[in-house]
Amino acid sequence: MPLISVSASGPNHDHARPTWNLRPTNTTQQFRGLSVVSRDTVWVSGTNGTALRSHNGGETWANVSPTLAPENSTDFEFRDIQAWSAQEALVLSIGTGNLSRIYKTRDGGKSWKPTFINQEPTAFYDCMAFENSRHGIAMSDPVNGKFRLIETWNGGATWAIVDPSGMPAALDGEFGFAASGTCIEAAAGRWYIASGGVNPGRVFRSSDGHHWKVANSSITGGAAAGVFSVRFRDTKHGIAVGGDYESPTGNSANAAWSDDGGSFWTKANKFPGGYRSGASWVPGLDHIAIAVGTTGSDITFDGGKNWTTFDNGTFDAVECANKEACWASGSKGRVARLDWH
Repeated sequence: MPLISVSASGPNHDHARPTWNLRPTNTTQQFRGLSVVSRDTVWVSGTNGTALRSHNGGETWANVSPTLAPENSTDFEFRDIQAWSAQEALVLSIGTGNLSRIYKTRDGGKSWKPTFINQEPTAFYDCMAFENSRHGIAMSDPVNGKFRLIETWNGGATWAIVDPSGMPAALDGEFGFAASGTCIEAAAGRWYIASGGVNPGRVFRSSDGHHWKVANSSITGGAAAGVFSVRFRDTKHGIAVGGDYESPTGNSANAAWSDDGGSFWTKANKFPGGYRSGASWVPGLDHIAIAVGTTGSDITFDGGKNWTTFDNGTFDAVECANKEACWASGSKGRVARLDWH
């Protein structure tokens, strides 16, 4: 249930308010992977090798989980998913060694083909992002002292390791969070990486995915804390959210904003209501973004400077293709579409 009414257009405008409309999936899996194609077509992925797809706005869901025989499909955690249509999608499995892998479908999930299986024992892939239907990058926790990246130029059909020489050194204990598929971001021709494990968490930025710079995020980091999600709406304006997942109601220094492309980050004036694992801009509504976490959902009308909680349900991931196509997913099979009233 919504906690308060908030305006979708900011002060002195109409008084539409966002509410989550749960769309039952008839499963109890946890869905941290979420990809929104449209208001009607959405994919989710998560625990026990599960992937679902709806093409009717969540009225019904098709179980399109990969069959990975002779391996046990339930051994895999699909923490990220990227879809371009009701037919074509990729899922990313996390884990050490060859548990980290990527599968691709071209037939709506009837069949899946492995396109990447990690062979580096110390790698652990967390998330992936695409700037278009061809060019994508997936991110692993540091290998040999630097975040490991792999890149595709053919929609995920093949992948190659990115030369690490252009990546700044990771700090001792630094890593990414495989919490919502948004620890790497592609926006307006640029790339961003969110990290934690160090204080403060950091945000890496690149104009080509190969040569990177890094900045402190102003978000408090620690063993279970830092930046969980970084999102940009253009080349200048970005938001970052996070916190400490072991202290889910804590909301001290768990969000920041940037207006210079990520070179400098400023703490929010009013923070989200707790740890937040995912965020998304709402395309078509300038300055408006949604953040979600295990203790609730928040909205900002001013580009991340101030956040207001509007729901206390649990979600892990959120993605908006446009105002009419905002979705969230999380534990116990929870998937919802955002409606504006």
